[in-house]
Amino acid sequence: MRAAAFRSYGGPEVMEVMEFADPQAGPGQVRVRVKTAGVQHYDCSIRSGWTPPGVSDQLPKIPGNEFAGIIDQVGEDVGGFAVGTEVLGFTLLNGYAEYVVVGVDQIVKKPASMSWEVAGGLTGNGQGAYIALRAIGVGEGDTVLIHGAAGSLGSYAVQLAKLWGAKTVIGTASESNHDYVRSLGAIPVTYGEGLVERVRALAPGGVDAAFDTAGAEGVRASVQLVADRNRICTFVAYDIIEELGIPAVRGVRSAARLAELAELHADGKLRTTIRQTFPLEQAEAAHRLIETRHGRGKIVLTMD
Repeated sequence: MRAAAFRSYGGPEVMEVMEFADPQAGPGQVRVRVKTAGVQHYDCSIRSGWTPPGVSDQLPKIPGNEFAGIIDQVGEDVGGFAVGTEVLGFTLLNGYAEYVVVGVDQIVKKPASMSWEVAGGLTGNGQGAYIALRAIGVGEGDTVLIHGAAGSLGSYAVQLAKLWGAKTVIGTASESNHDYVRSLGAIPVTYGEGLVERVRALAPGGVDAAFDTAGAEGVRASVQLVADRNRICTFVAYDIIEELGIPAVRGVRSAARLAELAELHADGKLRTTIRQTFPLEQAEAAHRLIETRHGRGKIVLTMD
């Protein structure tokens, strides 16, 4: 099979298309012929040299932790899925490939109305936003601040906060993305000097919880705005959480949660914006784009 991989750690330029042996499904597993694979900052971290717990340091490595495709091989003791079933799912690695093997607890059936591009990019950021907002207790009547509201992770967070009953959602974004953030249901506010004062003007009753997807500036602003630091989390600026006394929030993805998100999308309650798609051969360009940390929506690789 063909896959976008790297032989050494480094910048986006280390990404290249290589050939690997086709993986085979074992007991409790299926093999998926991948149609699309989402691109995440997580993938870039692995490419740069970070090794997640439980992952071998062996090279070459195929990044990619979310995918969608069609089951083409079923292992022993697999129920509920058959060859030809369209699915979306998650994995630690190996998503940027023509085939991926995963356990049946890592996939759900793709709704017929969901595009391949959306399916390939839903699970990582969708579940990430879900985990973060649950961790900080977002719910009925809250005023919530989302930093980086136009990005894929931030966009899902805005929508889930509204679905779960938040009274007001304020989203930081560059001015060019304000209309988009407004369309998701949030009040947009510009980054930069004076952010704390601008948010206070929009939320005179205070901010109950904050989720950062953009970096240290947002976290430092949040600790000035949110009284309970246990209701602040970041998925970016982990290096300052101890200094600021906010919790380290990490979670484990699940098929049940992914099925819930897929159903919300199928029901028209959760929107996904695709920023750009790239063919597998242009994984380097996809990594360069996501590392700018600008733009709205999801970046996806296509295998066809």
